[in-house]
This record gives sequence, structure tokens and C-alpha cells, in this order.
Amino acid sequence: MRIEEEIKLDYSDVLFRPKRSTLKSRREVNLNRKYKFKYSKLSWEGVPIIASNMDGVGEVGIAKKLASFKMMTALTKQHDDKEINNLQNTSSIHNFVALSCGTSKASYTRLNKLLKKYPKFKFICIDVANGYSENFSHFVNEVRKKYPTKTIIAGNVVTADMTQELVLSGADIVKVGIGPGSVCTTRIQTGVGYPQLSAVLECADAAHGLGAHIIADGGCTSPGDVAKGFGAGADFVMLGGMLAGHKEGGGNIIKHDGKSYIEFYGSSSEEANEKHYGGLANYRSSEGKKVSILFRSSLEKTVKDILGGIRSSCTYVGAPTLKQLSKCTTFVRVNNQYNDVFGKV
Repeated sequence: MRIEEEIKLDYSDVLFRPKRSTLKSRREVNLNRKYKFKYSKLSWEGVPIIASNMDGVGEVGIAKKLASFKMMTALTKQHDDKEINNLQNTSSIHNFVALSCGTSKASYTRLNKLLKKYPKFKFICIDVANGYSENFSHFVNEVRKKYPTKTIIAGNVVTADMTQELVLSGADIVKVGIGPGSVCTTRIQTGVGYPQLSAVLECADAAHGLGAHIIADGGCTSPGDVAKGFGAGADFVMLGGMLAGHKEGGGNIIKHDGKSYIEFYGSSSEEANEKHYGGLANYRSSEGKKVSILFRSSLEKTVKDILGGIRSSCTYVGAPTLKQLSKCTTFVRVNNQYNDVFGKV
């Protein structure tokens, strides 16, 4: 047993330090990024925000709306052939959608069938809660050999050593984050995790040294947190709770005290396991929770709010493009982020 003494930080532990800027308006900020991925050699351009592959977020309706903003969606692992067929008729959608799978034989077989029928999809998201298993690295390598021209996203991990391991196994993009999500209880149930800002900083450094990329997955509660993820070196930021509760995500609307709510739950929750696998296996426990969130109607307003916040962050630190945000970033450690005398925002 040993204890690491170095302090690790979350998004809530820091703020951007403002700097002199030549930008006259938020309108001048360019949020587009251009990437060429390590193994697939795919050249991609867009706004590097990804909807998480969670129920109510990684859905076809969300994907169509986000694609219009040149943003990505990782579909849930359960989408059937009919839904994928409906999605592929949308112009240019293949550049902004990832098909997801786990490491089980059934999940991989389903992915193979979908890619055989719809080969235009360019992204594969191999998603497990614990990316530290040796079996996971072997699986990523197997998928890379089978699909040499597909861009592979793999995770989740939170340390530099496993980021490098997954990249060397064939991942173009490593997904970073264990336990920071709004409906994830892994840190409570298992005691395992890593403060997200530090995880992003360390994993980004490791991936970039090998010519790969990372996704900061989870922990964002506001547009400012999304900007901090990019400032810390993330190439993409993945959002779940911030994109939940919209009509494009579907789900049951619940009426209570004259207000409308939608149920939202973690991918490892009892509700998700009951829905997709017939219940929790007798050897495991739930690592997610269910919440009711206020129905927010159309996704467009939320997206514009997020993008507007990131543009504003860039103007405060003098970054004319999203690419330059990390170079212009200095974080200051804080004990309190904002004045909440009238309640939290």
C-alpha cells in the first residue's frame, strides 16, 4: 500500500486566469478543430463535443441535431438495425456518429453486423467502465486488426500508463474519466476514481506524446467546465447530463406539480441493467443512479448556451481558436468558484 501525496484537482478546484486579449467579440472565436487520427488516418473537422452513449443522450434524435452543429454522438450499444438505417439517410451523418460496443461476444457480433451493412460509419466506440483489464487491451487490438481504417475510441481510464497502453493496442482516441458523471456512483460504490481535471491533464500529455487523442468524459456541470476540459488539453469533451432532458433524446415525460420531468439514469445503474440485460447479475452491484430532471424541450438552445460559454472563455484568455485555448490557459486554484447567496445557478 502507498499514498500519493501530490494533490489532484477537479474542474471545481480551478478557474481560468484572465489575460490580455486582442479579440473584440466572442463572434471572432473559431470552435472548429481539424484532426488526423493515428491509425485510421481519417481527417476530421468539427466542433469536438460528443454526446455520451447513454440512454436519453446517445440517441438518433440527438445525433441528427448535433450533426447540424458539426458535433458528434456516440450511440448507445442497443440501437437496432432499423434505427441505424433511419439515421444513415441524414446527410454527412457518418462523420459525426460513433457506433458503440462492449467487450462481450454478443455486443461485438452486433457491431460487426452493423458495420457490414453500414460500412460508411467511421467511428467505433469501445466502451467499458473499467479500462484497466488486460482483456480490454487485447480486445482493442483485435478490433484494430479487423477494422484498420476505422477510428477507434476506447476507455475508460484515468492515468497516463493505461492511456499509452490503449494507444499502443490500437486506439486512436482514449476516453478519460472514472466516476465523475452526474448519475455515476462508482466512486461511492467502489472507492475508485481520479479527479477529472488532473486525469485529463495527465492522459492528454501521454496520448499526445504518441500522436493520439483523448476525450474528457464526464464531470462537466456547466459550459465553463467544458472549456476547462479543453483548457486542460482534451481533444474532445463528452457530455451526458448536460445534454439530457430534451425531446430529441426521447424518454418518458413525467408530470409533477405542473412541471414536466424526464428520467435519466447511469449506464451501470439498476434501471439500465433491468432495461437492457434483464436485471443486475448476481455477482455485481449498481454503480449508477436514476434521477428526474426538468424537461428542457429542444436541444438547440442548450447547445448554443454551451458553445457561447466556450467562446466567452476563449475571449477571456485571448484564444482566437479552440486549438489555442490550452496554450493560453493558466488555471488558478480556488476554494469557491462563485457567489451562491441566491442559490446555485
